[in-house]
Amino acid sequence: MLLAVNADKRPTCEATARAVRVCEAMTAAWGNVEVDTWTGLTSAYCLRRGATLIVRGVRTAADVRQEYQLADEQELTALGVFGCPRWENQPVEEQRRFGADFVAAHQAAHGRRRPEQRQLTYDIAVDAAYAHWRSWYDEQLALLPPPQADALARRLWLDEHFWPVTFELAAGAAIRAGGYTAAYEHDQGGLTPDWTALTPDGDVAFLLEVHTDQPRKETFGRIRAWRTLERRIAEIPVGVVLVLQGSRHVALRPPDTGTAKKIARDLRAGLLSSPRTSRIRAYGYTFLVLANMFGPIPSANGLYAQFAAPSGVAGPVNASRLARAVEEKVAKYTGLADRHGVPLVVAVGSHRFTSVDLDDLDALLSGDPTISFHFNIGDGFIGTKSVNPSHPARWAMPASLAGLLWLHNQPPFGATARPNPTGYRRMPAGLRGVAGTTDSE
Repeated sequence: MLLAVNADKRPTCEATARAVRVCEAMTAAWGNVEVDTWTGLTSAYCLRRGATLIVRGVRTAADVRQEYQLADEQELTALGVFGCPRWENQPVEEQRRFGADFVAAHQAAHGRRRPEQRQLTYDIAVDAAYAHWRSWYDEQLALLPPPQADALARRLWLDEHFWPVTFELAAGAAIRAGGYTAAYEHDQGGLTPDWTALTPDGDVAFLLEVHTDQPRKETFGRIRAWRTLERRIAEIPVGVVLVLQGSRHVALRPPDTGTAKKIARDLRAGLLSSPRTSRIRAYGYTFLVLANMFGPIPSANGLYAQFAAPSGVAGPVNASRLARAVEEKVAKYTGLADRHGVPLVVAVGSHRFTSVDLDDLDALLSGDPTISFHFNIGDGFIGTKSVNPSHPARWAMPASLAGLLWLHNQPPFGATARPNPTGYRRMPAGLRGVAGTTDSE
């Protein structure tokens, strides 16, 4: 039991005398309870004593908001020692952010929009097939203080933030799985690492930054724009598959909404007037009818046309961009890790549009001369890549990096450790134990 000393107040007796009175008032059954006094921040006392929970009395909703404001000021929520009273004794469904009520509200807000006007995350937000994804997000957000959980929940369903938020939560889950307390965005002298891992005694165990390798923001807009043309072509009552004749040197840009409407009109006229046609030009685009030796390939839309649009993300698969981002993280946080005398870890994950996976990272670390591209049937341009088989690219982790934590992009978003064999601090034992770890130390 902690008696805080507030210099701005004038109690009737000194702190020591107050502590004696409290001890005298306690029953003999409370023999394991200590009474202490403290003049500094409660957060500092918690760290000193290794406290993992604070119990405070609240009477109203206003009290709850005031307590969280106080906790934020003292950085208690970031240290993970301030509990969340509003979740107590509530039905499980009421604790869920992304339960049935959320799905209904999301469908009402976005379901009537045309597909090209929705976020690409719409299906994950509402489809029953992704219910286990939403449950995982609920579980992870429930472990964070409400202000932080609210901020992440607001960003989650935006295309450009979906995977970064997912991987930040996955990194926190990996820290907890390693036996540490995970403190999210704990400000440390102007620097705010994504996660600060604490030991059971409240000491800093290691710092962890998260990086998501993903396409540029405008990529999501291009993908949605191609969907406009896909939808209009799907209304043409001719069951063929159309692709664009692309350039070998540059990726095609999608038409605007008005041009897409005109293109679909010309395609309809061309296909209906000449069902055997194999090529149609419209507004600067050339469309090809896919066929094999037996004739046109049937459409997945049955009696209606199907357009296999460019993916918008075709190109060489390369983990080098990810490695450069890791080096930037290390340069920023090495000094802070050195001041604490703890390891620095970077967790990395890849947006599905990049197709970078753990094998690509391992190939870069080992110097394997591999070349791979990702594309779909509608991509006429997939980029270029040059590789010298006798001198393949190889990346060495910076010496101040204890290791990497690869975050998988499938539920339950597990992690695989890649310790740095030349790092001057070893990767934390709890993280080295995750599945799939390779270690040459």
